[in-house]
Amino acid sequence: MAEIMLYHHVQGLTDGVAAFAEGLRASGHTVHVPDMFAGRTFASIEEGFAYARETGFDMVRQRGLAETPEPGAGLVFAGFSLGVTIAQQLAQTRDDARGALLIDSCLPVAEFGSAWPETVPVQIHGKEDDEFFNEDLPSARALADSTPSAELFVYPGSQHLFADSSLDSFDADATALLLERARRLLAAV
Repeated sequence: MAEIMLYHHVQGLTDGVAAFAEGLRASGHTVHVPDMFAGRTFASIEEGFAYARETGFDMVRQRGLAETPEPGAGLVFAGFSLGVTIAQQLAQTRDDARGALLIDSCLPVAEFGSAWPETVPVQIHGKEDDEFFNEDLPSARALADSTPSAELFVYPGSQHLFADSSLDSFDADATALLLERARRLLAAV
């Protein structure tokens, strides 16, 4: 079974993020979910973004990194939107990374190195008409096209944060498919 670090999105460590983690735990995986917002959650993306800006994005990232075990643990790094910025960096730069799940976002691989590590399988999940994911879709496609261990899954719809069951943007069918696909990746690492 895999050990997973799951980094939350800009609305905080919501009940829906916790439920997603429980869905992975139900398959026997160990899932850690650092609270980068120190217990705060927000009703909208805009409110969460304002908090992250006021707190400082570096401080938010440091909170997530502070709860991440030192290298050698053999972790899968996962993130929702804002959390992808941490998950992707760690998956690309740590020698002990075993896999990555990038949900609602994907940065250019060049942000953290020249290429995705061939030994680190990665899945990218997002909605085809999500205004935020659409900005990242070229990077997601480039990663999927250049890396044999990368898979890109684009779901119909426009919801950002679609896998968070506590938000109005939740899509139960797409989330069930995402979890099925994620479990497949996790079983192989």
